[in-house]
Amino acid sequence: MLRVHHLILPAIVALSFLGMRVSTAQDAAMAGALAFSGGVFVTPVAGAPFSAEVVQDMNQVLKDRSSIHRKTAATIARDSQGRIRNEGHEVLPASSKQKPVIYSVHLYDPETRLSTFLNLKTHVAAQRILDRPPATEPPIIAWLRRVGVHSSDPDLQVKDLGPGVIEGLDVHGYLQTVNVPAKASGTGLAVAVTDEYWYSEELRINIFTRHSDPRTGQLAISVSQINPNEPDVDLFKIPPDYKLVDMTPPDMEDPNAVQVEP
Repeated sequence: MLRVHHLILPAIVALSFLGMRVSTAQDAAMAGALAFSGGVFVTPVAGAPFSAEVVQDMNQVLKDRSSIHRKTAATIARDSQGRIRNEGHEVLPASSKQKPVIYSVHLYDPETRLSTFLNLKTHVAAQRILDRPPATEPPIIAWLRRVGVHSSDPDLQVKDLGPGVIEGLDVHGYLQTVNVPAKASGTGLAVAVTDEYWYSEELRINIFTRHSDPRTGQLAISVSQINPNEPDVDLFKIPPDYKLVDMTPPDMEDPNAVQVEP
């Protein structure tokens, strides 16, 4: 699990810093890998409806040590049934006054395990039945709890930051530090890469995360404008003019089939 985390998160950050649209599939996260969509892993848990804005602030460090500051914002939502909506928006210069254009939407229904990606340009809804229920908390939080402050990896430290309050919600913080030796850093110097997480047990999502790497820069993801009321039901519907494309593998078509854990 440690290897998965170290490989996936830097890859996502690298894509973000290149200015690519930030929405690596939460579908992949639900299938078992750690990933982000709209910057936040939205857990499909029932009984905790909300909607909110996710803001991503990216500072990319270039080879000449100059930097590029970029940003994006997206909407996330979950209804009382646990259905989720997670949007992908374009990345803009931080100085831009424009609203980031939405280009994709991820919908997921925990009752049917149907995951749908809407392409707003082509009006195609790519659907897949997932082979197992997704996590009920961000995978990284479960992993940090298991590792705790006594990591067996000498190059990994986990610090429990304790409780806090963000956006009026009780949160718990964790700080992970990965020490990259000089011979592996690509810079000739030892590098410390940090990841900070502030998790809300009430909403079962990370309210704030920050990834810092002196070689590439910093990515901060924050959830704000949290509305605990039931979201509009239309947010979880597929528009009638979209073409449905079934991407479910043949052996995964029955969502009620007994699953065997790997």
